[in-house]
Amino acid sequence: MNKIKDSKLSDRGKLSYEWARSHMKILNETINKLKKNKPLKGITLGFCLHITKETSVLLIGAKELGANVAACGANPLTTQDDIAAYLASKGINIFAWKNQSNKEYNYCIEQVLRYKPNILTDDGADMNIKSHFDKKYNSLEIMGSTEETTAGVNRLKAIERKGKLRYPIIAVNNAYTKHMFDNKYGTGQSTVDGYLRSMNLLFASKRVVVVGYGWVGKGVAMRCKGMGSKVIVTEINAIKGLEAHMDGFDVMPMSKASRIGDIFITCTGMVDVINKKHLSNMKDGAIVGNVGHFDVEINIKFLLKESKSVSEVRPNLSECVLNSTKKIYLIGYGRVANLVAAEGHPPEVMAQSFSNQILSILYILKNHKTMKNIVRGVPLEIDNQIAVNALRAMNINIDKLTKEQKDYMNNWNL
Repeated sequence: MNKIKDSKLSDRGKLSYEWARSHMKILNETINKLKKNKPLKGITLGFCLHITKETSVLLIGAKELGANVAACGANPLTTQDDIAAYLASKGINIFAWKNQSNKEYNYCIEQVLRYKPNILTDDGADMNIKSHFDKKYNSLEIMGSTEETTAGVNRLKAIERKGKLRYPIIAVNNAYTKHMFDNKYGTGQSTVDGYLRSMNLLFASKRVVVVGYGWVGKGVAMRCKGMGSKVIVTEINAIKGLEAHMDGFDVMPMSKASRIGDIFITCTGMVDVINKKHLSNMKDGAIVGNVGHFDVEINIKFLLKESKSVSEVRPNLSECVLNSTKKIYLIGYGRVANLVAAEGHPPEVMAQSFSNQILSILYILKNHKTMKNIVRGVPLEIDNQIAVNALRAMNINIDKLTKEQKDYMNNWNL
């Protein structure tokens, strides 16, 4: 059966969409405020994002603003099929289903690019990489792109350093209202959710090794500590290592942490942060998983090659038998555990991220002719306005400077 045309799936997806939209007040208000004027009329948008209930609010919202929307998944394993079916029923050109092969995943990205999108929105930069370096698509007249992730921003900056960036990029990931909330609170909660669904073990008393103390690592460490875990942080950055220590976590090299950890969570976006030696050092029953964008942080090839047998003992939990005395458990084959084994970020934080996306898309549409072909941040006025909108949506009021305070702040002669 073609999942995209499955009416039962679509009906379920509709309910999930409505649930998400009702909890994404900031994004919903932004869309409702703009849709009367159809600012994206005549524009084709190409999205490469995790296809979740939260993403469906963004995609349908873009269509309500007048855009022709084509979308694919940003990971072969993370699409929610009911959401994909519902999006198709709403006129979104959707190319996504759960459990794709790598070949199918790349095929879907190509289908979106064949719609000749004017603006791209990417999660990990795979679509942008293809539009730059695949000869079939590098002649597309693209106004610009937005990027959702740290890993994607790093890849696009590498293209910029080579002088090969063909259009401007807005790094939505770098907005304060994105990385301080989505990366920290969203990934922190959804990581615990994904690990619990896959392993169903107690976090309390376990030694949890958090690899990397960026915004994602901070959120994961905070939530695991809240679950009663003994959290260990590994880092390569002295300032972040010091910060983790001051936050009350044990900080040590992975060579030491790998011998004593019970649960490992990689949060770096870097290759081989759990390498062959680390895997060999782990104790029997250790559980490893990743919440960085790509499945490269754990040396999965070595783990699977060295295993005498690999069995799925629970959904998204593989038992890798290395020898008669040791088993290591792998979550979601090293793909993003918070999406593969759970549902990704809660709608409240994604409302902020996707508000950044919508407003950044409109900024590119208006300003692309004068923007340089560089990776730049979200304009500060957009970032600040989203924070204001978020507080209003939560019925929270804050103080304002008085006239006397403004005068004091602007006076050098105190």
